[in-house]
Amino acid sequence: MFGFFKDKFNNLKQTVSNTAQMLVGNVTNAVEQEEEFSEFVLDDMEDVLISADLGVDYAAELVDKLRNQTKIKPADVKQYLKDEFSITLQDAGSTELNVQDGLNIYFICGVNGVGKTTLIGKLAYKFKNSGKKVLIAAGDTFRAAAEEQLDIWSKRAGADIVRRDKADPASVVYEAIDKAKAENFDVILIDTAGRLQNKFNLMEELKKIKSVIDKKAPEALRECMLVLDANTGQNGLQQAKVFSEAVNLTSVALTKLDGSAKGAIVLAVAKEMKLPVKLIGVGEKMEDLKEFNPDEFIEALF
Repeated sequence: MFGFFKDKFNNLKQTVSNTAQMLVGNVTNAVEQEEEFSEFVLDDMEDVLISADLGVDYAAELVDKLRNQTKIKPADVKQYLKDEFSITLQDAGSTELNVQDGLNIYFICGVNGVGKTTLIGKLAYKFKNSGKKVLIAAGDTFRAAAEEQLDIWSKRAGADIVRRDKADPASVVYEAIDKAKAENFDVILIDTAGRLQNKFNLMEELKKIKSVIDKKAPEALRECMLVLDANTGQNGLQQAKVFSEAVNLTSVALTKLDGSAKGAIVLAVAKEMKLPVKLIGVGEKMEDLKEFNPDEFIEALF
């Protein structure tokens, strides 16, 4: 890791406090006073976990493990959840952003409105501050506003940009890779469209961009990252499935985690999709993009 994400979270506890209440507080309150795990108590616990956006399957699995055993008592439920959540995040893979020597390409996707453009701007700023030469490829050519926004962010971050209004997104990426190679850039951040209404067209477009990368610089692709809004809850899982069909996702970035009570989507995506969360957005400022640390996240939740 290049060390540019090492600014620590002072307010992580505060950031996830709503999620912690939904996920841990409510479960603990529901069962802790009981002597044993009766069916009634277990059903109650499952309902609370589902309403905290953990997902039906995952909630059921956690509760099933408590069914025919006597070792764990309701009073231990907090520690039980803590251990289970830790395992889930660990099993999803490394949460460190993949950065290597030479050219690094980051393919950023997600539905419109999740904060993709802002995330790309902040990421460009982080890379730039760590001494990298950064190029942004404006691959969402359909929405003029998206390109305008990216332009503003690129200037703020001190990054270069390749944009061609209304052009074929794959051709913009093609041009960006040529430019990056010719001018020795370290990083390309690729923005993409996120119009889910026409799923077929969107998926074809993303596949086309991916095949341009595979042809021109396959060794440089570091992450296919899905951006999710923390407030979407279980809907985020559906989005992850849709984008996984089109590109081979490697990781997730979670935006708008501050103030969300649905941060359990971190765990749901890790469990169902085996995708690690690598970045979290916790505010409006340039510096408010952090590297996700599973241990710190679990500590803050509990």
